[in-house]
Amino acid sequence: MLDLNELEQLITFADTGTLSMAAEKLHISQPTITRTMQHLEETFGVSLFARGKNKIALNDTGIKAVEQAKQLLSAAEDALKRVREFDKSLHTITVSSCAPAPLWYVLPALSSVYPDMTIASSLKEISAILEDICSGACQLGILPIDVKLDNYLSIPFLEESLSICVPASHNLAGKSSVTFSEINGFNFLLRSEIGFWDEMCRVQMPSSKFLVQTDKFAFDELIRESSLPCFTTNLADDYKNLLADRVTIPITDPEANVTYFMICHSDDKAYTDMINHIQRRLR
Repeated sequence: MLDLNELEQLITFADTGTLSMAAEKLHISQPTITRTMQHLEETFGVSLFARGKNKIALNDTGIKAVEQAKQLLSAAEDALKRVREFDKSLHTITVSSCAPAPLWYVLPALSSVYPDMTIASSLKEISAILEDICSGACQLGILPIDVKLDNYLSIPFLEESLSICVPASHNLAGKSSVTFSEINGFNFLLRSEIGFWDEMCRVQMPSSKFLVQTDKFAFDELIRESSLPCFTTNLADDYKNLLADRVTIPITDPEANVTYFMICHSDDKAYTDMINHIQRRLR
Protein backbone atom coordinates (compact mmCIF):
# COMPACT_ATOMS: atom_id res chain seq x y z
CA MET A 1 0.00 0.00 0.00
CA LEU A 2 1.33 3.40 -0.97
CA ASP A 3 2.12 5.76 1.87
CA LEU A 4 1.24 9.43 1.26
CA ASN A 5 4.14 10.63 3.38
CA GLU A 6 6.56 8.54 1.31
CA LEU A 7 5.03 9.91 -1.90
CA GLU A 8 5.57 13.43 -0.60
CA GLN A 9 9.24 12.59 -0.03
CA LEU A 10 9.49 11.24 -3.57
CA ILE A 11 8.04 14.46 -4.99
CA THR A 12 10.40 16.54 -2.87
CA PHE A 13 13.36 14.51 -4.14
CA ALA A 14 12.18 15.13 -7.71
CA ASP A 15 11.90 18.87 -7.00
CA THR A 16 15.28 19.26 -5.25
CA GLY A 17 17.34 16.78 -7.28
CA THR A 18 19.34 15.26 -4.43
CA LEU A 19 18.61 13.17 -1.36
CA SER A 20 20.49 15.58 0.91
CA MET A 21 18.56 18.63 -0.26
CA ALA A 22 15.25 16.75 -0.03
CA ALA A 23 16.08 15.63 3.50
CA GLU A 24 16.99 19.18 4.48
CA LYS A 25 13.78 20.58 3.05
CA LEU A 26 11.66 17.94 4.82
CA HIS A 27 13.63 18.24 8.09
CA ILE A 28 14.49 14.53 8.16
CA SER A 29 17.78 12.65 8.01
CA GLN A 30 19.30 11.50 4.74
CA PRO A 31 19.30 7.82 5.81
CA THR A 32 15.55 8.14 6.43
CA ILE A 33 14.78 9.42 2.94
CA THR A 34 17.16 6.85 1.44
CA ARG A 35 15.18 4.07 3.12
CA THR A 36 11.96 5.68 1.85
CA MET A 37 13.18 5.57 -1.76
CA GLN A 38 14.12 1.92 -1.35
CA HIS A 39 10.74 1.10 0.18
CA LEU A 40 8.90 2.86 -2.63
CA GLU A 41 10.72 0.70 -5.18
CA GLU A 42 9.68 -2.38 -3.22
CA THR A 43 6.07 -1.14 -3.07
CA PHE A 44 5.89 -0.36 -6.79
CA GLY A 45 7.80 -3.53 -7.59
CA VAL A 46 9.93 -1.74 -10.20
CA SER A 47 13.13 0.29 -10.36
CA LEU A 48 12.53 4.01 -10.00
CA PHE A 49 16.12 5.26 -9.98
CA ALA A 50 19.27 5.19 -12.03
CA ARG A 51 22.09 4.72 -9.52
CA GLY A 52 25.64 6.00 -9.80
CA LYS A 53 28.49 6.46 -7.38
CA ASN A 54 27.08 8.29 -4.34
CA LYS A 55 24.18 9.54 -6.45
CA ILE A 56 20.73 8.47 -7.65
CA ALA A 57 18.42 10.02 -10.21
CA LEU A 58 14.92 9.25 -11.36
CA ASN A 59 14.64 6.99 -14.37
CA ASP A 60 11.71 7.19 -16.79
CA THR A 61 9.59 4.95 -14.56
CA GLY A 62 10.50 7.09 -11.55
CA ILE A 63 9.39 10.23 -13.40
CA LYS A 64 6.05 8.52 -14.09
CA ALA A 65 5.81 7.56 -10.42
CA VAL A 66 6.30 11.20 -9.40
CA GLU A 67 3.54 12.24 -11.80
CA GLN A 68 1.16 9.71 -10.27
CA ALA A 69 2.26 10.64 -6.75
CA LYS A 70 1.31 14.29 -7.37
CA GLN A 71 -2.13 13.24 -8.57
CA LEU A 72 -2.65 11.00 -5.53
CA LEU A 73 -1.60 13.72 -3.08
CA SER A 74 -3.87 16.22 -4.81
CA ALA A 75 -6.77 13.75 -4.63
CA ALA A 76 -6.02 13.09 -0.96
CA GLU A 77 -5.98 16.80 -0.13
CA ASP A 78 -9.26 17.26 -2.01
CA ALA A 79 -10.81 14.35 -0.09
CA LEU A 80 -9.73 15.84 3.23
CA LYS A 81 -11.15 19.22 2.24
CA ARG A 82 -14.48 17.76 1.11
CA VAL A 83 -14.94 15.64 4.23
CA ARG A 84 -14.08 18.56 6.51
CA GLU A 85 -16.41 20.89 4.61
CA PHE A 86 -19.19 18.33 4.83
CA ASP A 87 -18.70 17.93 8.57
CA LYS A 88 -18.66 21.72 8.94
CA SER A 89 -21.92 21.95 6.97
CA LEU A 90 -23.59 19.65 9.50
CA HIS A 91 -22.83 22.18 12.22
CA THR A 92 -23.09 25.43 10.24
CA ILE A 93 -25.96 27.47 8.84
CA THR A 94 -24.75 29.66 6.00
CA VAL A 95 -26.62 32.80 4.97
CA SER A 96 -25.89 34.73 1.76
CA SER A 97 -27.41 38.21 1.82
CA CYS A 98 -27.70 41.06 -0.67
CA ALA A 99 -27.47 43.70 2.09
CA PRO A 100 -26.35 44.00 5.72
CA ALA A 101 -29.60 45.17 7.35
CA PRO A 102 -31.54 41.86 6.99
CA LEU A 103 -28.68 40.09 8.74
CA TRP A 104 -29.25 42.25 11.82
CA TYR A 105 -32.56 40.43 12.26
CA VAL A 106 -31.85 37.00 10.79
CA LEU A 107 -28.58 36.16 12.54
CA PRO A 108 -29.84 36.71 16.12
CA ALA A 109 -32.98 34.71 15.29
CA LEU A 110 -30.91 31.84 13.92
CA SER A 111 -28.63 31.88 16.97
CA SER A 112 -31.69 31.77 19.21
CA VAL A 113 -33.36 28.89 17.38
CA TYR A 114 -30.12 26.95 16.74
CA PRO A 115 -27.84 27.67 19.73
CA ASP A 116 -25.57 24.70 18.97
CA MET A 117 -24.94 25.68 15.35
CA THR A 118 -22.32 28.01 13.91
CA ILE A 119 -23.92 30.83 11.91
CA ALA A 120 -21.92 32.08 8.91
CA SER A 121 -22.94 34.98 6.70
CA SER A 122 -21.63 36.95 3.74
CA LEU A 123 -22.71 39.79 1.47
CA LYS A 124 -22.94 38.79 -2.19
CA GLU A 125 -24.38 39.88 -5.50
CA ILE A 126 -27.84 38.62 -6.40
CA SER A 127 -26.54 36.19 -9.03
CA ALA A 128 -24.04 34.71 -6.56
CA ILE A 129 -26.76 34.26 -3.93
CA LEU A 130 -28.90 32.33 -6.39
CA GLU A 131 -25.91 30.14 -7.25
CA ASP A 132 -25.28 29.49 -3.55
CA ILE A 133 -28.90 28.52 -2.96
CA CYS A 134 -29.13 26.17 -5.95
CA SER A 135 -25.76 24.53 -5.23
CA GLY A 136 -26.41 24.11 -1.52
CA ALA A 137 -23.51 26.41 -0.60
CA CYS A 138 -25.92 28.29 1.67
CA GLN A 139 -29.10 27.26 3.43
CA LEU A 140 -30.69 30.71 3.40
CA GLY A 141 -30.53 33.45 0.80
CA ILE A 142 -31.75 37.03 1.20
CA LEU A 143 -32.70 38.97 -1.94
CA PRO A 144 -34.33 42.35 -2.67
CA ILE A 145 -36.59 40.70 -5.26
CA ASP A 146 -39.04 37.82 -5.33
CA VAL A 147 -37.50 34.94 -7.27
CA LYS A 148 -39.47 31.86 -8.24
CA LEU A 149 -37.44 28.65 -8.21
CA ASP A 150 -38.73 25.10 -8.33
CA ASN A 151 -38.65 23.43 -4.90
CA TYR A 152 -37.72 26.69 -3.16
CA LEU A 153 -39.74 29.11 -1.07
CA SER A 154 -39.41 32.89 -1.38
CA ILE A 155 -40.90 34.56 1.68
CA PRO A 156 -41.13 38.36 2.23
CA PHE A 157 -40.04 39.32 5.72
CA LEU A 158 -38.57 42.83 5.90
CA GLU A 159 -38.83 46.24 4.23
CA GLU A 160 -36.10 48.85 3.91
CA SER A 161 -36.41 52.39 2.58
CA LEU A 162 -33.50 54.60 1.56
CA SER A 163 -33.23 58.26 2.53
CA ILE A 164 -30.62 60.96 2.23
CA CYS A 165 -29.27 62.99 5.15
CA VAL A 166 -28.04 66.52 4.59
CA PRO A 167 -26.93 69.39 6.85
CA ALA A 168 -29.63 71.93 7.62
CA SER A 169 -27.83 74.46 5.41
CA HIS A 170 -27.78 72.19 2.36
CA ASN A 171 -29.68 73.12 -0.81
CA LEU A 172 -31.84 70.01 -0.47
CA ALA A 173 -32.69 70.50 3.20
CA GLY A 174 -36.07 72.13 2.51
CA LYS A 175 -37.45 69.20 0.52
CA SER A 176 -39.89 66.73 2.05
CA SER A 177 -38.82 64.02 -0.41
CA VAL A 178 -36.47 63.57 -3.35
CA THR A 179 -36.00 61.34 -6.37
CA PHE A 180 -32.78 59.92 -7.73
CA SER A 181 -32.97 62.28 -10.68
CA GLU A 182 -33.07 65.26 -8.29
CA ILE A 183 -29.99 64.16 -6.33
CA ASN A 184 -28.06 62.88 -9.34
CA GLY A 185 -24.93 65.00 -9.63
CA PHE A 186 -24.50 65.64 -5.90
CA ASN A 187 -21.47 63.99 -4.33
CA PHE A 188 -22.20 61.62 -1.44
CA LEU A 189 -20.49 59.92 1.47
CA LEU A 190 -20.90 56.16 1.17
CA ARG A 191 -20.07 53.27 3.47
CA SER A 192 -18.41 50.19 2.04
CA GLU A 193 -20.00 46.75 2.30
CA ILE A 194 -23.59 47.87 1.85
CA GLY A 195 -24.46 45.14 -0.62
CA PHE A 196 -26.68 45.81 -3.61
CA TRP A 197 -27.34 49.40 -2.45
CA ASP A 198 -23.87 50.40 -3.68
CA GLU A 199 -24.45 49.41 -7.29
CA MET A 200 -28.04 50.62 -7.25
CA CYS A 201 -26.99 54.14 -6.18
CA ARG A 202 -24.26 54.27 -8.82
CA VAL A 203 -26.69 53.16 -11.53
CA GLN A 204 -29.39 55.63 -10.47
CA MET A 205 -26.92 58.51 -9.95
CA PRO A 206 -24.37 58.23 -12.79
CA SER A 207 -23.32 61.89 -12.52
CA SER A 208 -22.56 61.69 -8.80
CA LYS A 209 -19.26 60.84 -7.16
CA PHE A 210 -19.07 58.74 -4.00
CA LEU A 211 -16.52 59.09 -1.23
CA VAL A 212 -16.45 55.47 -0.01
CA GLN A 213 -15.33 54.88 3.57
CA THR A 214 -14.26 51.47 4.84
CA ASP A 215 -13.55 52.70 8.36
CA LYS A 216 -16.61 53.42 10.52
CA PHE A 217 -14.82 56.00 12.67
CA ALA A 218 -13.69 57.97 9.60
CA PHE A 219 -17.19 57.77 8.14
CA ASP A 220 -18.77 59.04 11.37
CA GLU A 221 -16.28 61.93 11.60
CA LEU A 222 -17.02 62.98 8.01
CA ILE A 223 -20.74 63.03 8.77
CA ARG A 224 -20.09 65.29 11.77
CA GLU A 225 -17.60 67.62 10.13
CA SER A 226 -18.38 67.70 6.39
CA SER A 227 -21.30 69.11 4.41
CA LEU A 228 -21.49 66.08 2.11
CA PRO A 229 -24.85 64.29 2.05
CA CYS A 230 -25.01 60.65 3.07
CA PHE A 231 -27.57 57.85 3.02
CA THR A 232 -29.54 56.17 5.76
CA THR A 233 -32.49 53.78 5.99
CA ASN A 234 -35.39 53.08 8.28
CA LEU A 235 -33.44 50.11 9.64
CA ALA A 236 -30.24 51.99 10.54
CA ASP A 237 -31.07 52.64 14.18
CA ASP A 238 -27.40 52.88 15.15
CA TYR A 239 -27.06 56.13 13.21
CA LYS A 240 -30.05 58.02 14.62
CA ASN A 241 -28.00 59.94 17.17
CA LEU A 242 -25.19 60.64 14.71
CA LEU A 243 -27.67 62.01 12.17
CA ALA A 244 -29.71 64.03 14.68
CA ASP A 245 -28.26 67.33 13.44
CA ARG A 246 -29.00 66.51 9.82
CA VAL A 247 -32.24 66.56 7.84
CA THR A 248 -33.46 63.14 6.70
CA ILE A 249 -35.28 63.12 3.35
CA PRO A 250 -36.86 59.95 1.94
CA ILE A 251 -36.21 58.89 -1.66
CA THR A 252 -39.50 58.08 -3.35
CA ASP A 253 -38.28 55.99 -6.29
CA PRO A 254 -39.40 52.34 -6.19
CA GLU A 255 -35.75 51.25 -6.37
CA ALA A 256 -35.12 52.96 -3.01
CA ASN A 257 -37.89 51.05 -1.25
CA VAL A 258 -37.33 47.31 -1.20
CA THR A 259 -38.91 44.24 0.30
CA TYR A 260 -36.45 41.54 1.29
CA PHE A 261 -37.28 37.94 0.53
CA MET A 262 -35.73 35.00 2.30
CA ILE A 263 -35.19 31.97 0.08
CA CYS A 264 -34.79 28.44 1.35
CA HIS A 265 -35.48 24.93 0.13
CA SER A 266 -39.12 23.95 0.53
CA ASP A 267 -38.04 20.89 2.54
CA ASP A 268 -36.38 23.06 5.20
CA LYS A 269 -39.50 23.53 7.32
CA ALA A 270 -37.45 24.62 10.31
CA TYR A 271 -36.19 27.64 8.38
CA THR A 272 -39.65 28.58 7.15
CA ASP A 273 -40.91 28.45 10.74
CA MET A 274 -38.03 30.71 11.76
CA ILE A 275 -38.89 33.20 8.98
CA ASN A 276 -42.49 33.29 10.18
CA HIS A 277 -41.17 33.90 13.69
CA ILE A 278 -39.13 36.89 12.46
CA GLN A 279 -42.16 38.24 10.62
CA ARG A 280 -44.24 38.11 13.80
CA ARG A 281 -41.51 39.92 15.76
CA LEU A 282 -41.42 42.73 13.18
CA ARG A 283 -45.15 43.35 13.18
